[in-house]
Amino acid sequence: MKAKAVTIYGIKSCDTMKKARAWLDQRGVAYAFHDYKSAGIERGRLEAWAREAGWETLLNRAGTTFRKLPEKDREGLTEKKAIALMSAQPSMIKRPVLDAGGTLLVGFKPEQYEKAFGVRR
Repeated sequence: MKAKAVTIYGIKSCDTMKKARAWLDQRGVAYAFHDYKSAGIERGRLEAWAREAGWETLLNRAGTTFRKLPEKDREGLTEKKAIALMSAQPSMIKRPVLDAGGTLLVGFKPEQYEKAFGVRR
């Protein structure tokens, strides 16, 4: 089986990111890390993720950044508006986003990672 190119997107200091990276490290899964707080994120990539996973899944509504938005920005969200918000403030993107050679996982659930990589705990 050909090894998949794996990239994990997120923010270095995020606890969920640390868990996901530890999971990958413990299983010897090689990956590239893209910190979108320091490196930013291309709008086209966000749009592709939104098409694949759904913008509602991608938008981190539980985070402080989203909750601090004025009510007018939080109401009546559309895909276009959500992508503009995530593009302007990448910390509004749910973390991590893992791209494993065409398989996109949003958030960290060990059972999803096990399935994607075909490994057990």
